[in-house]
Amino acid sequence: MDNQQNHPTKHIDHVDHAQHADDTPHTHEAGHASGENGAHAGHEGHERSRDHAGHDAHAGHSGQGGHESHDGHAGHGGHEGHVAQYRRMFWIMLVLAIPTVALSGMFASIVGYSLPEVTWLAWVSPILGTIMYVWGGKPFLTGAVDEIKARKPGMMLLIALAITVAFLASWAASLGIVHHELDFWWELALLVVIMLLGHWIEMRSLAQTTSALDSLAALLPDEAERVEGDEIVTVSPSALRVGDVVVVRPGGSVPADGRVVDGRASFDESMVTGESRTVGRGVGEHVSAGTVATDSGVRIEVTAIGDDTALAGIQRLVTEAQNSSSRAQRLADTAAGWLFWFALAAAVVTAIVWTLVGNPDDAVVRTITVLVIACPHALGLAIPLVVSIATERSARAGILVKDRLALESMRLVDSVLFDKTGTLTKGEPTVTSVEPAGEYAADDVLALAAAAEGDSEHPLAQAIVRAARDRGLDVPAAADFSSSPAVGVTATVGGSVVRVGGPYMLQEEGERELDVAEEWRSRGAIILHVLRGGEVIGALALSDEIRAESRDAVRALHKLGVEVVMITGDAEAVANTVADELGIDRVLAGVRPEDKAAEVLKLQGEGKRVAMVGDGVNDAPALAQADVGLAIGAGTDVAIASAGVILASDDPRSVVSVIELSKATYRKMRQNLWWAAGYNLLSVPLAAGVLAPIGFVLPMSVGAILMSLSTVVVALNAQLLRRLDLRPEVTTQRVLQS
Repeated sequence: MDNQQNHPTKHIDHVDHAQHADDTPHTHEAGHASGENGAHAGHEGHERSRDHAGHDAHAGHSGQGGHESHDGHAGHGGHEGHVAQYRRMFWIMLVLAIPTVALSGMFASIVGYSLPEVTWLAWVSPILGTIMYVWGGKPFLTGAVDEIKARKPGMMLLIALAITVAFLASWAASLGIVHHELDFWWELALLVVIMLLGHWIEMRSLAQTTSALDSLAALLPDEAERVEGDEIVTVSPSALRVGDVVVVRPGGSVPADGRVVDGRASFDESMVTGESRTVGRGVGEHVSAGTVATDSGVRIEVTAIGDDTALAGIQRLVTEAQNSSSRAQRLADTAAGWLFWFALAAAVVTAIVWTLVGNPDDAVVRTITVLVIACPHALGLAIPLVVSIATERSARAGILVKDRLALESMRLVDSVLFDKTGTLTKGEPTVTSVEPAGEYAADDVLALAAAAEGDSEHPLAQAIVRAARDRGLDVPAAADFSSSPAVGVTATVGGSVVRVGGPYMLQEEGERELDVAEEWRSRGAIILHVLRGGEVIGALALSDEIRAESRDAVRALHKLGVEVVMITGDAEAVANTVADELGIDRVLAGVRPEDKAAEVLKLQGEGKRVAMVGDGVNDAPALAQADVGLAIGAGTDVAIASAGVILASDDPRSVVSVIELSKATYRKMRQNLWWAAGYNLLSVPLAAGVLAPIGFVLPMSVGAILMSLSTVVVALNAQLLRRLDLRPEVTTQRVLQS
């Protein structure tokens, strides 16, 4: 993280009184101090830059390659409306298709039943088939015109070609112009219905991502309680302004991003981070709009409203993910273009060959068959459907895919570079050891230290008070509080003067540090001594606490064969302590923020495919340099331009989830591409009659059924991705147990 921020002067009471592992000043991370800096840089509630430039929430989906020309839904904008449109059209066409197919003379002869000899019955299929061609086929016909105008033949043109050929041939057969075997009304009906079904499935999948994000906005309360002087006034959340103070009662939702200014509560942040457990938030800590205070009320100062909130940023991020065109998508679009020329060439060759061998009627049947079954909509669904489902699943787990290329690349990563502070560690000081002296017990020392530090707002003081509270200690009242920069704090507790501070305080009192201090120093801990009546009664060691999840994250990455590297601006002793405890492979310590990108470049120079995991602030150059940049803990700053994937929670195990998602997504893409393209490459030659010399010719009816089945298989195969549970704890355990 390594972010050094400016703090109000009231936070200087511990400057220079924390003795660190080394004696020379160095760049340090939040929660760790050099000998001259006091360990409090970077702890203003982790407020981050909110630069949302370039994240237009209404960007079109032009990146949805191959689908720009769909009638009425250029680029899939407004997915919910198109879901309803295609759902309605699908059901209407299905109703029309049933009598069209059932009363088709060719279908009856194929299945083996007889139709009543009624004159008007023969015109049911042509009339209904024409309605289906004009109405149900309109999206494909319009799309084909657009592709012709753009001189980019693709899926829409092939679909339109297939249904048009079937439509014209069927009318010719119905009017007796050509042989009755060219009565393909049933194939036309199936083509239209299956294509509409495919579009409905695709639109629904895309809309589910959008609706899942839109539902976040619904989490905002309808009303907010704003503090105005001595009164609390109920207003609309849209009326709030930055700087307003609002009351959030137990069970209530936070109306806008802000920081707690009074009270403490446990917040349900699952709608933003994907984590199911509640998180405690106290004075000075940030809360996001839409999160819920579960157990008590708090007062919150609004820091962001409207489009600047975390929820709005999340929506923009996933919109960008849907807009981005991936390598696999471009491959599918290119394949569709080539397939058009392949089908056209195959049809021409088929017509010429069958005519030359003296079978003009077969030439017509074979040519029509080739054009009809070459319809590549399965290929069109193969990639966008998989990616849209993957995006939706990941968003629900707090993994926000901003760049689809980043998601595709994650499966190939063989080196993950973690920033230390705020990523593998919590980024805040925590009391890790208490050493009593003389007749005092450890709890007595901690309670007296907490009493003396009670009126200080310094992060070290808050860590001591928090430790005493977590242990359930009875902290006595204190009076006459004072702080001395670079020395420590002093207060009167129980009639005695209690002081807490670093080496300068010991010098003032003429006392020496406890023997255990040397051992703590070797681990890179911050060391504070506690004095009562001028006598040392104990010492405290404070360190940046390692996240419990980090151990499983490192183990799971090793299980996947991925090298784990840690980079930090901290001293080597501090870095090695964390690395040894977690089992990290390589440590890059003492690295300044501006040099992190160079370290990533060095790893890439070794032939590594590097994923960089950082907080997205000072790590931005390194995130941009890495093959995949992952911004972690960014639930309140989701517009980080340098990262391809945003991990809304602080859980480093989410990196494992991204790798597993990347592998599963790629696997589905590959399966669908092979199925869709492979079907066309095999069926077109068979339909053309390449095996006719040995007596096998693929009937058009079978080809049409297989073509429709291919589309359904691709769609259903993509839906299987929904079974993937991407919760970090579940994914990590699955990897460790594999």
